Amino acid sequence: MSNEHTFDSYASYYDLLYRDKDYATEADYVAGLIRKFCPAAHSILELGSGTGMHATLLAEKAFIVHGVERSREMLVIAQQNVANHPTLQPSNPLFSLGDIRSIRLGKSFDAVIALFHVISYQTTNEDVIAAFQTAREHLNPGGLFIFDVWYGPAVLTQRPVVRIKRMADEKIEVTRLAEPMLHPNENLVDVNYHVFVRERATGAVKELKETHVMRYFFRPEIEIIAVQSGFSVLHTEEWMTGAPSSQNTWGVCFILKVS
Repeated sequence: MSNEHTFDSYASYYDLLYRDKDYATEADYVAGLIRKFCPAAHSILELGSGTGMHATLLAEKAFIVHGVERSREMLVIAQQNVANHPTLQPSNPLFSLGDIRSIRLGKSFDAVIALFHVISYQTTNEDVIAAFQTAREHLNPGGLFIFDVWYGPAVLTQRPVVRIKRMADEKIEVTRLAEPMLHPNENLVDVNYHVFVRERATGAVKELKETHVMRYFFRPEIEIIAVQSGFSVLHTEEWMTGAPSSQNTWGVCFILKVS
C-alpha cells in the first residue's frame, strides 16, 4: 500500500494515538530555530499539517500560519482543534486541502516547515524533489525550509523494531502494533500497522490495517536535492536536542535556506 491515503482510516484516532507527543515543546523548538536562523520571520507555511496541532501552537506565538494537508479527515479535526483555542485570531492558522508535491497557493512565506517525518513520506526521488520545489516556490528571499526525516545511518545501525502502543480516553481504547520491513536497496521501510479500537461502552472492537512507507535519508542526497531546488543546507542537528547527527540519531532536522 502506498502513502496516498495513509491517514484516512484512522484520522479520528490520530490525536489519541499521539496524545503523548509533546507538541508544545516541539512548537517551541521550531519557533526557536526560525528565530535563530531568520529572526525577522513572521509567516509560516506548514506542509503536511495533519490535525493542526503544530500550526495552532505556532499561531499562538504570533506567527501567521498556513497549513496544507491532503487528508480531508485530518483537516476537519484541525478546524476543531483551532476552535478549541479561542484566543487565536480569525483565519490564523488557515488550512488548505492539497498535495504538498503540487499545491501552489500564490503567496510566499518567511519559512516553510514539514514536521513529524512528512518528507520521509515522500518515497520516490520525484516526490522528494516536488516537495522541495513546493517549499521553494512559496518562500521569500532568504527564507527557511525546516524539516525532520528518518536518518539513514541510524536506521541501518539500529534497525527498525516491532512496537506496540496502547492509548485510551473515556470512549475508546486503541492498541496499535507496528511491524517494520526494511528495504535497504530502496532506502525504504514498510511500517505495517495493525490497529484495534475498542469502544468502552459496548465492548465492540474495530480492526484496521495500514502500511506507511517511510524513506530514510543521508545528508549527501539532501544536499544534492537542495541545490537542485534552489536551496543550500544551512544546518543539521538531532531533532529536538540540537546534538550533532550520528548513527545514533534516528530523527534529524535539516534547516535549508533559499540560495
